[in-house]
Amino acid sequence: MSREIVAGVDGSPESLAAADWAAREALHRGLPLRLAHAWHWEQLDLPLPQDRTAQENVADVILREAEATIGGRYPDLDLSASVLPDTPVAALLDSGERAEMLVIGSRGYGAVTGFLLGSYGQRIIAGATRPVVAVRSREGEPAEPPTGPVLVGQLGTPEDSAAALGFAFGTAAARGASVRAVRAWSLPALYAYSPASMRLADEAGGLVPYEEKALREALAPWREKYPDVPVTEHVELGSAGQVLLSGSGDAQLLVVGRRARSGAVGPRIGSVAHAALHLAPCPVAVVPQD
Repeated sequence: MSREIVAGVDGSPESLAAADWAAREALHRGLPLRLAHAWHWEQLDLPLPQDRTAQENVADVILREAEATIGGRYPDLDLSASVLPDTPVAALLDSGERAEMLVIGSRGYGAVTGFLLGSYGQRIIAGATRPVVAVRSREGEPAEPPTGPVLVGQLGTPEDSAAALGFAFGTAAARGASVRAVRAWSLPALYAYSPASMRLADEAGGLVPYEEKALREALAPWREKYPDVPVTEHVELGSAGQVLLSGSGDAQLLVVGRRARSGAVGPRIGSVAHAALHLAPCPVAVVPQD
């Protein structure tokens, strides 16, 4: 049974932009799209009128308006909509477990760039076991160029980045787009030098050829699986976040990996994903890697 794409909607222009992006992606992939609105009744200990029925009706209106808008734009789309009876983070994480991907909105550029994604979005991305795409909005419209490559960051070994590369190639194949694979590298610290590590670099002809070889090896199985997807490779000295952001201006999607691990304060999205989500001008897909 094919997975569906799930888009979270909450009545905001950002979530409508996410739903629009998700609709086009569903059509590219030939998958159904489900719009989901989380609503959880909780009696507040405040001396204020609290009408459960009225709030439930508001949730239903939000969902139906989004469904009517997306359905009107994409009449050939296999579209459904549902209210999820839980808190937003828990509801979307549960839906995402069974989805091809989860799509959420991200606010446009503002004065406080560190809070563009919002706490709900960060918690969803940090806890998801499936890819999450954050779509930036300007006045409700997704800022996705009609053309351009799918940009993907490759880090570490081929196994370390397999999930992100697989998602990037699959997306590019569905869209008829190209892939631009980027590997950032930095000079090793003095304590990191060892005869064994430097022998590998020497055998490759130096540090740059060594990094280029590592990128080629990581890409090899995906080139074989998707032979019709054009691929360009780019290796650059610098931090991964900086190198990816510098090449994201013409990308239609930026794909980054996230290690599925927790820190002292809970799940983390990682520094590279954090930079991409807050500063990239295009939609960003964060793919968990086991």
